[in-house]
Amino acid sequence: MANTNVYTAALMEHNAHPDYKYEMDDPTHVHQGVNPSCGDDITVSLHVEDGVIDEAAFQGSGCAVSQASADIMADLITDKTPTEAQALAELFLAMIRGEATSEQELAPLGEAAQLQGISRMPARVKCAELAWRTALVMLDDQR
Repeated sequence: MANTNVYTAALMEHNAHPDYKYEMDDPTHVHQGVNPSCGDDITVSLHVEDGVIDEAAFQGSGCAVSQASADIMADLITDKTPTEAQALAELFLAMIRGEATSEQELAPLGEAAQLQGISRMPARVKCAELAWRTALVMLDDQR
């Protein structure tokens, strides 16, 4: 059964101690995403070299859900090809919309699958999706 607690230990840890929240020195791609309904504002930076995302980072402000989701995403897509990262982002978005629900289906998301409970909180869905949607804009250009 899916985790019904939105504020999981993973979410709280990524919000309190993000590993990927910093200004990247030499990004190849930068895109800003804003969630006007709650004020989340995130800029995602990627460095793509030799067909691989060798660095992902974000900056900005927002609620615990948006910040933790961005940190988890940056960790997950680092060392992936843009095509692999795009597939992970699309799977995450399907999970948040409640379209992908089985453990087997969500296994590629790793720790990000712990955010599945957000799908039952419509006011938080856009927060969780923000970084992933922002990254997709850049990843679409890389395919």
